[in-house]
Amino acid sequence: MRAETQHRLGFAQSPTAEPVVADRVAAVDWERVATDLDAGGHAVLRSMLSPEECAPLTAGYEDDAQFRSRVVMARHGFGRGEYKYFAYPLPALIAGLRTALYPRLVGIANRWNEAMGIAVRYPDDHEEFLDRCHRAGQLRPTPLLLQYGEGDYNCLHQDIYGEHVFPLQAAFLLSKPARDFTGGEFVLTEQRPRMQSRATVVPLDQGSGVIFAVNNRPVQGSRGSYRVKLRHGVSPVRSGKRHVLGIIFHDAA
Repeated sequence: MRAETQHRLGFAQSPTAEPVVADRVAAVDWERVATDLDAGGHAVLRSMLSPEECAPLTAGYEDDAQFRSRVVMARHGFGRGEYKYFAYPLPALIAGLRTALYPRLVGIANRWNEAMGIAVRYPDDHEEFLDRCHRAGQLRPTPLLLQYGEGDYNCLHQDIYGEHVFPLQAAFLLSKPARDFTGGEFVLTEQRPRMQSRATVVPLDQGSGVIFAVNNRPVQGSRGSYRVKLRHGVSPVRSGKRHVLGIIFHDAA
């Protein structure tokens, strides 16, 4: 990380948390992930976080000191429920996930942009990409913790916070389905040109995550690639509480 960026973020991590996360990320079948992303705009990562790691992240929702802001969805027409954006320095586990996932996804991101005729290319190192965001005034961290109760839901949306947008993001389910909550399915929709929208429900277990397109992805047609626009959301929670960790790789203006 460049020294000026490091100073600006107050960057600090546990010396032991990041290697553990990096090992898990390295063990993923990334060829399968790339294939799934190309085919449907999303890919599931199984058992990335243990229940012992999920529990303190969930309990930490009440610790306002580690967050920069809180958003109540109903106030903005986003749905029902709420979420909080982490402040820098990020908790070690979250910083480790963000740092380890980015270089595994950057090749896919650059390949997608090339296929869609988008000139933007992303550097191999996440800190270099963050420096690009920060020099453009996108200084606020975007990893977030979401909390849903009974009847809560998240409207279909895209997480775009400024000029510089990394085209992939991740969400990790911290709660255990059927024990902690029911309902609350992760939903993706895609809109292809001159076609009706298609919806996909992505089932997740506790500690598993989904990587998905932020905005557009390329689809191969008879005359070359064309862009498909994706949105994501959460169906109504029928009972209990559902917590999710969101990892977004660009920062916000």
